[in-house]
Amino acid sequence: MSWTQPADLRAQLLKLWSRGDVLASLVSGESLFPLRLTLKSPTSAEMSERFDEVRQWISTLRAADGYRVTLREFRHRVFGTNSVPHEVWVDSLDAALMLIGKRRDATRFAALLDTTHQRQPPLLDWLVKRPLRALELAEEWTRLLDIVDWLKANPRPGIYLRQVDIAGVHSKFIEAHRGVLAELADRVLPPEAVDASATGVGQFAQRYGFRDKPLRIRFRLLGAQPAHWAESLGLENAQQAPSSSAMLGLNPDITLDAASFARLAPGVSRVFITENEVNFLAFPPVDNSLVIFGAGYGFDMLADMDWLARCPIYYWGDIDTHGFAILDQLRARFAQVESFLMDRATLLAFESQWGEESAPTLRDLPRLTPPEQVLYDDLRDNRLRKNLRLEQERIGFEWVKAALPNT
Repeated sequence: MSWTQPADLRAQLLKLWSRGDVLASLVSGESLFPLRLTLKSPTSAEMSERFDEVRQWISTLRAADGYRVTLREFRHRVFGTNSVPHEVWVDSLDAALMLIGKRRDATRFAALLDTTHQRQPPLLDWLVKRPLRALELAEEWTRLLDIVDWLKANPRPGIYLRQVDIAGVHSKFIEAHRGVLAELADRVLPPEAVDASATGVGQFAQRYGFRDKPLRIRFRLLGAQPAHWAESLGLENAQQAPSSSAMLGLNPDITLDAASFARLAPGVSRVFITENEVNFLAFPPVDNSLVIFGAGYGFDMLADMDWLARCPIYYWGDIDTHGFAILDQLRARFAQVESFLMDRATLLAFESQWGEESAPTLRDLPRLTPPEQVLYDDLRDNRLRKNLRLEQERIGFEWVKAALPNT
């Protein structure tokens, strides 16, 4: 039977609820009710041919509570004049909430709305747009407002999140709610208190002027190095620093904060960047060179390295769509980057080691060289094999050594 049933009427109201319209109307004050619901009723032919079914349908529809049914007359040559449903109305918000079982949720939202109206009226607009998200956060809402209040009173504080001192709020709570806090803070804080260039939860601290843990860069010196290396690193007098002889002879694994790494003036002939840790540790000796342990799609920490911008750079990633996407992104920072072991010859030489890429990227990569672009298109379009990838650690070590640039 295709005629509207009580469950269909409830579903129409639930749709309004799931879109946030019902709660949003509490914020805006623009009531949705009285609301006429969609009613699919029997045709004249169906009422004549299926009268008993129609009568049962009418009885079922009129027996349900929460909505008002208006009737119209229908004349039947055998059964005479009868009244059949013409329109269905929900006259009030309370009736709608009763029908869909959302009274308790609406009460919680109303309390949240009242608190917001008293404490942070600029956030009412957010409640209109994200009412269901606000309802999910009802238990945390007061603490979230406490944080927003604190940010407004302490714009760009220059401290770590751990140092924020708000009763009942700890740094892990702030970190766990950075996404929604950013949406709220942006509506409350003045423009000068927000660094609009910092986006996403990973840059929350920068966006609102908190201190963040320093970015750290891990690298190894490869082979013989100029004697001034130790001096350029500025590590001779640091307690944690290896001795100059150790640095020159043992090719140590060194980690520096980004600011210290940026101050280097090593005068090396080349820099390699690789994404695999074992490849980083086992990278063959190359005089006057260093290798950096890469960070996938994260090259922001290298952006201000003036000396690195003047140095030849070789990037070694997986031969798959994401490997080329990372190469393309790195070239956005350093246009001189050359790919290393990311060519067709290497791919075909290790066909027995081919694997499958789980979620290939399909976007265009404008910074690839013509040979790289052809290979990338072959991978993206599955011309060689579906979702083909060759991970960098599957390439034979002798092949790696043979591909190294001349010193």
